[in-house]
Amino acid sequence: MIAEKMKGMVANSSAIRAMFEEGNRLAGIYGAENVYDFSLGNPNIPAPKSVKEAMISILNEEDPITVHGYTNSNAGYADVRKAVAENLNKRFQTNFTGNNIIMTVGAAGGLNVILKTLLNPGDEVIVFAPYFGEYRSYVSNFDGVLVEISPDTETFQPKMEEFEQKITAKTKAVIVNNPNNPTGVVYSEETIKRLAAVMEQKQKEFGTDIYLISDEPYRELVYGNVEVPFLTKYYDNTVIGYSFSKSLSLPGERIGYLVIPDEAKDSADILSAANVANRILGFVNAPTLQQKAVARCLDEKADIAFYDRNREALYNGLLEAGFSCIKPQGAFYLFVKAPTEDEKEFCGRAKNYNILMVPGSSFGCPGFVRLAYCVSHETILRSLPKFKELAKEYGL
Repeated sequence: MIAEKMKGMVANSSAIRAMFEEGNRLAGIYGAENVYDFSLGNPNIPAPKSVKEAMISILNEEDPITVHGYTNSNAGYADVRKAVAENLNKRFQTNFTGNNIIMTVGAAGGLNVILKTLLNPGDEVIVFAPYFGEYRSYVSNFDGVLVEISPDTETFQPKMEEFEQKITAKTKAVIVNNPNNPTGVVYSEETIKRLAAVMEQKQKEFGTDIYLISDEPYRELVYGNVEVPFLTKYYDNTVIGYSFSKSLSLPGERIGYLVIPDEAKDSADILSAANVANRILGFVNAPTLQQKAVARCLDEKADIAFYDRNREALYNGLLEAGFSCIKPQGAFYLFVKAPTEDEKEFCGRAKNYNILMVPGSSFGCPGFVRLAYCVSHETILRSLPKFKELAKEYGL
């Protein structure tokens, strides 16, 4: 019999994956071109050409024993970590060294590493709804307690008063996802400053250390002149989790990193413990070929113009059909208000038109649905008449 904890996780298994599997089923019946699957945030543009070239060059030029072997440190190759640190310093005027970097198995691996490092059973971790649903499982993995801040469904910026009220002496960490999945909203500098001020005040009040964990797989995917604040500048006890899954279209390669600044309380102990956590969680070290490849491509990023074109087409098409949603500033998601209180019922009806969406309750925000527009532009254009038919069902 499976573990009791896993029973709950299986019961709450990702609605995103379930919808993706439904898309495959419908494609087999109606043809892929007639299914409008907006369920999974899987980049559909290729990695930059330089990434492929880097991999080929590494495989041709470097010692295969080294390329495919364990790294000397669980944190990753020293030269790779140094390159990451120097790139961050150049872009954000920081002062990191390679010792502040731990290469991880994607952002998800990094989050599990830092939560394993920080949490004692019963420690509380605050998240702002809507939030990436897997945070529930990540916190539960280490017997932490997830504390939700209810969503501001007008702006989707954090509710500061509720945040201040819900921080307790048991609060060990706060997770922010910026740009946000599922809304595409970017937390502004003003928001981050207020957040940091509240956390500083609460640390003094309780005499505890509260860590800010910034989950940043979408940092490079922003539109226009929007800027994403780099959080170590605003709060000392910050840990950054990054992934190349979206910025370089490499989700299956599972490569990312943690940044643990010297300014963080007990940073040396945290770095040592995170190295051990990387090993004992079974990751051992981040994929070695990918470490070397991304180190050569740190200034590259995916074609944001492609996502921007999709964003404009889907957003404007949905508004024209009568739907309501906030325009995303980053990432590649639209968070749409359902025309009925039960957004799961709305998702069910949408399937009658071969439209697949993820219910907002998966992100702690019922009454909304998420659409991932990292699909072909043609899929979006073909879907818009179906959205209009769906809207008419609800009298929009």
